Amino acid sequence: MSETQMPTTRTRVVREADRAVYDRDAVYCILDEGFLCHTGFVVDGQPFVIPTSYGRKDASLYIHGSAASRMLRQMKDGVPVCITVTLLDGLVLARSVFNHSMNYRSVVILGKATLVDDPEEKLAALRILSEHILPGRWDDSRQPNERELKATSVLRVPIEEFSAKVRVGPPIDDEEDYSFPNWAGVLPLEMKAGAPINDARLDPGREVPPYLTSYSRRP
Repeated sequence: MSETQMPTTRTRVVREADRAVYDRDAVYCILDEGFLCHTGFVVDGQPFVIPTSYGRKDASLYIHGSAASRMLRQMKDGVPVCITVTLLDGLVLARSVFNHSMNYRSVVILGKATLVDDPEEKLAALRILSEHILPGRWDDSRQPNERELKATSVLRVPIEEFSAKVRVGPPIDDEEDYSFPNWAGVLPLEMKAGAPINDARLDPGREVPPYLTSYSRRP
């Protein structure tokens, strides 16, 4: 059964509150369809927002990167972070420029990132990251060696303080603008995979794996 999370004062949606979603399953659906997040944190009073890939396992979000990166050096100490994920579904074109909008699904997660120290959990988290982006690729690739694992940091962020915001549907114009003689409606947008392109040094007899030919971000 889905759990509806009560928003905190920090995650309660104020503007367009009718678009707020606090249901955990709905948030998981958005997170599972996306794979690129933006991670915000502050260092010495300077805000930074870094785009990075992620993976989810139950109520934990995993991000990774070079152990020498500024982001991971700071966050492994448990500094507060803000992680956002946005999926764009369409351009909403109203009759007036002021009422143009977008259809979207977004999630905001607040929390503290902790370093994954346990070697088994670290390797498992890297697999989660890989499988989240491209299911089937992990077992079809060379596994990380000791040097690569040492150079990589993995951080875990609990999905505990969160909210989502969703807009769907047609444009909403001012009543007096409905007679304005221009086109109005929605231009749908979606992420769509193209045909795989072979590497120049690929064995000519190697076939494209099914997990690529059937790739889709839709659950």
